[in-house]
Amino acid sequence: QVQLVESGGGSVQAGGSLRLSCAASGRTFSTLTMGWFRQTPGKEREFVAGVRWGGGPTNYAPSFEGRFTISRDNAKNTVYLQMNTLKPEDTAIYYCAASVYRGVGFRTSDYAYWGQGTQVTVSS
Repeated sequence: QVQLVESGGGSVQAGGSLRLSCAASGRTFSTLTMGWFRQTPGKEREFVAGVRWGGGPTNYAPSFEGRFTISRDNAKNTVYLQMNTLKPEDTAIYYCAASVYRGVGFRTSDYAYWGQGTQVTVSS
């Protein structure tokens, strides 16, 4: 069983930055593909970014590429999401997810393990 704990959410003004962290335990971290999703009320959870197991290629949803950066530190069992130039529409709950598949999945069903989520609020 994999446990995921997110941190780093909070409130920021438009144009600002935040870095989310997700600490994993319960399985060798380098064998997990990691992803970040986000969800707003009334909407489906959407894919933001993912990084393949072992620190391989990264993938981004088009609307986030260039502003958000996903990275992982296998020594610390942690995946990060650096978010820059934040906009009010980035306000959401951000979730960390883990998959045992080698490739980065874009669907929530591709991930078996989820964190509890961390709130990000961007004010104008």
